[in-house]
Amino acid sequence: MFQGEETPPAVEDRIKQVSDKAASDVSKALEGLKNGDWEAAWPLISDYAIPAVGALLALIIGYMVAKLLARIISAPVRKRVDETLGRFVGKMVYYSVMTCIVIAVLSTVGIEVASFAAILAAAGFAIGMAFQGTLGNFASGIMLLVFRPFKVGDVVSAAGVTAKINEIDLFTTTMDTPDNRRIIVPNSAIASGTIENLSHHEERRVDVAVGTDYSADLRQTREVLEQAATALQSQMVAGDGRGYQVVLGTLGDSCVNWTVRFWTKAENYWPVTEALTESVKNHLDDAGIGIPFPQLDIHVPDASVSMSPGQ
Repeated sequence: MFQGEETPPAVEDRIKQVSDKAASDVSKALEGLKNGDWEAAWPLISDYAIPAVGALLALIIGYMVAKLLARIISAPVRKRVDETLGRFVGKMVYYSVMTCIVIAVLSTVGIEVASFAAILAAAGFAIGMAFQGTLGNFASGIMLLVFRPFKVGDVVSAAGVTAKINEIDLFTTTMDTPDNRRIIVPNSAIASGTIENLSHHEERRVDVAVGTDYSADLRQTREVLEQAATALQSQMVAGDGRGYQVVLGTLGDSCVNWTVRFWTKAENYWPVTEALTESVKNHLDDAGIGIPFPQLDIHVPDASVSMSPGQ
């Protein structure tokens, strides 16, 4: 029992009655066995041994039934919806069936389950207060499994981590980074923040920013950048709002800023990013268009110029 909590009177009376009866039956059986009366042990067998064996068999059969039902119910969910959601459904079915079986067994052996309601409620409250962080992860895990913002195999950015989802459990989510590090993130940290699913769509846009000399002709620069994008046409996704775009951006301190936008398959995002960057650099070099670096011009006055007094 927890500090400050009392056992309900009905439970105390029932426990006292059972313990007193058991002590009396054991005492009578031992006294009868000492006197050679083997029938004195029969109350122990009929009142305790047989119900105990029956309860044990019921638990074993119930365990097998719970496992079977969990497997049957979760199988279509795993096959048609999601593996992680199927496992969650299977666990919920298993624990629900086992809870009903345990309550039924306790009732058959003479234990008034309803009398323990107050104890269970108090215990649940105390456990909830002690493990509120864990229960928060559990609730977040259920939300992730029900609303499914991502699934196993997706690449997401969440809780400050960008990685591939390996497993979604009830309390934690396991992720693998591109450099092959295994990261385990509490579900509450994921559900309480912004989730960016990088692989949700089949297509992604690659943006390559580049700056060119102020002396370069804008029309020629646009044509060269278009040629750089066209060189990767085999990796491009065509269609309305897709393809590629060359966008003239801002006039920076040292250069004219451009952006080359290129649509491709999400699975080819990083290879195409590298290839497009290389293509842009090579085409600008071939056309003689420079890519300037930041620079600062300092003008020093002629030292031969005389300064008048007071200046």
